[in-house]
Amino acid sequence: MTDRVYYAIGDVHGEAEKLERLHDFIREDAARIGAQAMIVFLGDLIDRGPDSRAVIARAMKAEAAGEAISVKGNHEELMVHAYERDETMGLYHWASNGGDDTIRSYQNANGTHDHWRDAIDPDHMKWMRTLPSIIRDEARGLVFVHAGIDPARFPGCPEGIHIWTRSRKFYNDVLWPKRPELEGLMVVHGHTPTLDKEPDQNPRRINVDTGACFGGPLTCAVLAPDEKPRFLRAS
Repeated sequence: MTDRVYYAIGDVHGEAEKLERLHDFIREDAARIGAQAMIVFLGDLIDRGPDSRAVIARAMKAEAAGEAISVKGNHEELMVHAYERDETMGLYHWASNGGDDTIRSYQNANGTHDHWRDAIDPDHMKWMRTLPSIIRDEARGLVFVHAGIDPARFPGCPEGIHIWTRSRKFYNDVLWPKRPELEGLMVVHGHTPTLDKEPDQNPRRINVDTGACFGGPLTCAVLAPDEKPRFLRAS
């Protein structure tokens, strides 16, 4: 994997049209530099935007073709929880955080059924259940995760940290402890929309959630061997 160029995409949140435009930019960029490209979806593909089903279908197709890998976001975890458990609280929590938009996108594609679960493609749920919470390229010191890590425990962080953290001790790299496990590490993540709709970057991490579902662009970090990160955006 050391010669790959990674295109790490921040939170898509159902913005299928922005994703298609960004994919076009990625294909053009990879062709221009002659790259062995690998797209990395950093989670939160669903909820809030207009077409979560199309986004999941696009990610699954790219992964099946060997063109992409994906990690689980907190919104995928919320959807799986609501789908698998017949409880009001879990469904309400997901629905109030954009799940209603996701259900609507599946119903638009698959028809309205007596129960919302019947509108969801079973293979989509199977795929979401098996998503990892973290992907590493150890040779290049890259960590792909939805929310972040616990610098004091990495690589032994529990999955919940990867999916949910907004810890100040992660966001402020000055607070990272001096541990050999962290030397040369770069964490690429999303989860928290940046206030200025620009990627947030320091020597230890890159946040590429630029608020695509809140009027910002959909952004990916381009990570080529021995080069500084650069960014592609689709509005």
